[in-house]
Amino acid sequence: MMHIFINGLGASAGGGLTYLRNVLPHLANREDVRATVVVNPESGIDGNGNVNVIRMPTQAGTARRFWFEQTELPTMVRRCAADILVSAGNFALRQSPVPQILLSRNSLYTSPDFCRDLVSRRELRMWLDTRIKAAFAKRSIHWADCTVAPSQAFAGELRRWTGKRVVAIHHGFDHDHFFQSRPSLSEDVRAKLSCPPGVLRIALVSHYNYYRNIETVLRAIALIRTQSGAPAVRLFLTCELKKEQTPGAYDPQSAAKLIDDLGIRDHVVELGAVSYEQLHHVYQACDLFVSAAYTETFAHPLVEAMASGVSVLASDLLVHREICGEAAHYFSTFAPEQLAAQLSQLAADQPVRQLMTMRGREQSLRYSWKSHVNQIISLAEELLKGRVGEHLRNAASAA
Repeated sequence: MMHIFINGLGASAGGGLTYLRNVLPHLANREDVRATVVVNPESGIDGNGNVNVIRMPTQAGTARRFWFEQTELPTMVRRCAADILVSAGNFALRQSPVPQILLSRNSLYTSPDFCRDLVSRRELRMWLDTRIKAAFAKRSIHWADCTVAPSQAFAGELRRWTGKRVVAIHHGFDHDHFFQSRPSLSEDVRAKLSCPPGVLRIALVSHYNYYRNIETVLRAIALIRTQSGAPAVRLFLTCELKKEQTPGAYDPQSAAKLIDDLGIRDHVVELGAVSYEQLHHVYQACDLFVSAAYTETFAHPLVEAMASGVSVLASDLLVHREICGEAAHYFSTFAPEQLAAQLSQLAADQPVRQLMTMRGREQSLRYSWKSHVNQIISLAEELLKGRVGEHLRNAASAA
């Protein structure tokens, strides 16, 4: 039985926790694998069956976490008698005692748009922090025996960035889990989602951050209001544009001010944070889903929206085209006029929206956490047998 050690210390919020919560149940269901997972006590991750969870308090900060991982984790891996190390938080061990798979899923480290955005916002501390983390992430790809990216598009970015071969294994989506019977939305959120007949309801599912490029969406909403015969629209955000309600160091005050400056306060609804268990209610209450992100590695909300039967409009990124294919319509990332035009066209074209919905549901079925876990385990087996070179060559030729 293969013993996998998973370093999940970097999973404190967002995508990291979502990844572990989806992957661990599939590992627990396998009889040929057991796993030891080290996480922060605040993660809420629990063990199950052949998955053992170690809650390891660490000091706050990326540098302290990195030092702890480099100095303490090798001993833990040896004591557990693990066969394979999976580093799930973008950073690898420099000297892993066993073969190591690095999961690299942060495109901010390779995004020139993010760096320019930070400079334009005078976020120099965040810019420096990102550059330091990027240096560690780049070295980590050289330290790992194999690096895995969640899309072909991002794998290509990493190859160009490091000169190393990178395997693309799509993240998954669990339809049954996402849509299973859950508590309904609160009365407050349901009331906020209520609209008069004929209003085009647009969802933007994300906490506030800079790379989601919400400002382009806000400007598009303002442009629609100036068009003759344009539809009434309402944009629903699953966040509140308040500093105290925003995770990390992102400052939403400029976005909140932009709403007032554009005069669209009545057309933007801040639902606040909605739990993952309730998100499908938000998608299904809307007509369209929009993502104007200028960098991505996989884009789970697009898959969730497609599975929910919602038409998708996305910025024209390679990764968005890879994940959505012909199920979505695309616009230039920083072109609110293009987004406004497409929103108006789709509002008036119900047959096209129905076709997008059908294609989206079909496209969402391509993504499976079970398949993702199976591919990770197959890669680990090849690594142990010394055949990872062949896997990497095949992945590179297919890219």
